[in-house]
Amino acid sequence: MGTARTAGTAIDDIAGERRQLLNVAYRLLGSLAEAEDAVQEAYTRWYALPRGRREEIVSPGAWLSTVTGRICLDVLGSARARRERYVGAWLPEPLPDRSEWYRGRGADHTDPADQMVLDESVTMAFLVVLESMTPAERVAFVLHDVFRYPFAEIADVLGRTSAACKQLAASARRRVRVAGAPAPGAGQAEAVRHVKEAWETKNVAALVGLLDPAAVMTADGGGLAGTALRPIEGGALIAQYMVAIADKAPGLELLERSVNGTPGLVAQRNGAVMTVASFEIAEGRVTRIWVVRNPEKLGPWLGAEAS
Repeated sequence: MGTARTAGTAIDDIAGERRQLLNVAYRLLGSLAEAEDAVQEAYTRWYALPRGRREEIVSPGAWLSTVTGRICLDVLGSARARRERYVGAWLPEPLPDRSEWYRGRGADHTDPADQMVLDESVTMAFLVVLESMTPAERVAFVLHDVFRYPFAEIADVLGRTSAACKQLAASARRRVRVAGAPAPGAGQAEAVRHVKEAWETKNVAALVGLLDPAAVMTADGGGLAGTALRPIEGGALIAQYMVAIADKAPGLELLERSVNGTPGLVAQRNGAVMTVASFEIAEGRVTRIWVVRNPEKLGPWLGAEAS
């Protein structure tokens, strides 16, 4: 990439790029663990350069951004093959609110998500739409539309012309428009609270009233936690499934928590987080529920138990 993102050659300046790189990589990959690995690999490549070569690079931050983008592009390409073998549906890794990260942790504890910016570009609804894009579309769209990188710089990442990158971003925008995911509204917290109350009391009728008739629930257990392997469609069926889960899991405690920056629910047993649920709300009713139960994706929530 060009010289617009000069970070200098000092170690502190290079380290200071980590926050931006991690935010970019998470949106590109939908996995905090993979994002952290990608950023670490970019830094490894930087320090592997001969000192003279590093001193020649006018903008180390731009260099790191380009390399991180290319690494993410490679990961996205290989991820498609891996997800074909994945047990059940694959969902992005949910993130807790920053305050939850500090729960039960020492003051000196540092986590990658401490540096995450939680906004509309990391809501589960948005990340799921990103999953429908080709790797090149996703890179072009995220770098340009979310982080405002110029197409000339994105061309360096994708190895394509600026014009081709513009077309990729335009195609990605069409996917977003077709998906039509609503922005989080002021009434989302109230709707999620009502779902929690109805779920806790096993009130099927109340749940049906809160769910859109065409609602869809998608769960991710990864073969490591029991859950529905296919999306459950229809408000009535989802309500019945939710109550059945409550019947089979005595002692499960539901907590209202921020999930990827929007109101969601966390289910825990004996202080251990078992499930994280995200919601899409339209006109006061739940239209989508994303449930993550794969324990490998709940690492960020290990310190998020109720205090």
